[in-house]
Amino acid sequence: MRETTLKQIAETLGISITTVSKALKNYPDVSASTKKAVVELAEKLNYTPNTFAVNLRTRESKTIGLIIPEVVHHFFSNVINGIIAEAEKNGYLVIILQSNESIELEKKQVEHLLNKRVDGIILSLSNESNDDNHIKEIIKRGIPFVQFDKIAKLINSSKVIINDQKAAFEATEHLIKKGCKKIAHIRGPVNPQNAIDRFLGYKKALEKYNIPFDYNLVYTCKDVVFEEGIEFAKQITQQHPDVDGVFIITDLVAVGFIAYCNENNIKIPEKIKVIGFSNWFMSKVITPKLSTVDQPSFEMGVKSFDLLLEEMNARKEQKPFYPKTIELGTSIIERESSK
Repeated sequence: MRETTLKQIAETLGISITTVSKALKNYPDVSASTKKAVVELAEKLNYTPNTFAVNLRTRESKTIGLIIPEVVHHFFSNVINGIIAEAEKNGYLVIILQSNESIELEKKQVEHLLNKRVDGIILSLSNESNDDNHIKEIIKRGIPFVQFDKIAKLINSSKVIINDQKAAFEATEHLIKKGCKKIAHIRGPVNPQNAIDRFLGYKKALEKYNIPFDYNLVYTCKDVVFEEGIEFAKQITQQHPDVDGVFIITDLVAVGFIAYCNENNIKIPEKIKVIGFSNWFMSKVITPKLSTVDQPSFEMGVKSFDLLLEEMNARKEQKPFYPKTIELGTSIIERESSK
């Protein structure tokens, strides 16, 4: 069945297309009786506005793109919720794409969103991201753009971040203040800036408290998954049985570490204290409960959309916009694994 058009409504009522359009938009220069007749006929014929045509006129799609490394990740799922909540309040739909930590897929997804003519893009980089040409293309085309969490520092765009180095310093310091003398670090892959900053924060805490840094106590995740926590727990406890504290890049890996220790009767926190990062829901249900760094993930989503909206509105009104960086606070959540 063909869609009802403004022209059909106009011809049926014997009025102009312009009058029909104005009536549907409740313009004051159209009489109440004409508005009533137009609205009633439009409802009867199931008329819906042609959003494509509206978008062409307004040069808006009322759609934004969101690219994240993982949808199932507890942190990113909360970010998504924050972005969607704000987007809906402001009449925007969100296209959510998952890069699966692949730079090639991330590039294709950026190109796809640009071709879809979305009004703006929010992005957290994949772990493989070591080439920013696709991001520069977003800037070059003048598309409003916000980075969050895993970012490219040198790209001139708005950003929503935490101070990963400070948070990691505080996590390592927490272990030191609990009496740990030999602390290992399970870090993230080499590329992401947040993994680099968390490693640097760990090193700075050791330096401040005069604990010798030992590269042999640093273990690097490839995929940042539960299984790596199990494997590194095995290596650390066998290769360095005197390690009494571990700072771990994220809670998922930390839960794997605890699982191995539980299965092999390695007491936490008596033998080894553990602290993770992100404050996933699982950190509260594992035994012992996991101490962690709390990241304000929902708020990060809200702030990311708000910054994007600010830039989109500025461009729409042809006003200058200068990229901003919002840094959100973190806190240590002390639980049983480090007491």
